[in-house]
Amino acid sequence: MALFTSKATAVGGRSGHIKSEDGVLDFDIIMPNAKKDGETGTNPEQLFAAGYAACFGGALELAAKKQNIDMTSEIEGQVSLLKDESDGGYKIGVTLVIDTKDLDKETAEKLVHAAHEFCPYSKATRGNVDVKLELK
Repeated sequence: MALFTSKATAVGGRSGHIKSEDGVLDFDIIMPNAKKDGETGTNPEQLFAAGYAACFGGALELAAKKQNIDMTSEIEGQVSLLKDESDGGYKIGVTLVIDTKDLDKETAEKLVHAAHEFCPYSKATRGNVDVKLELK
């Protein structure tokens, strides 16, 4: 049973437009290496990086709360478009740079590992996408 469902529509692929059902997201999609003077827009990798960073941050906060740890974190999502040598196509790679601020390294590592185990984005990518976790 779904807790909620988000909807967005894409028209025109990587040179098109996306819009969420509620209109909060309403962006042109452009290839990062194909920007023309003054052209603005986003790309699927940027959107995935933002979503994964936000989701992982929530999972990290929940992991800390379960252990009665008060913490603040900042997650930088990096999503790269990579050449897939196995089929000549493309794939993505993810790096999450995690700043747990003043938390000691041992505690931070334990919380990051716990968050990675139950973050929905981590579950979705597990076994399909190389995800690197970097503790700042």
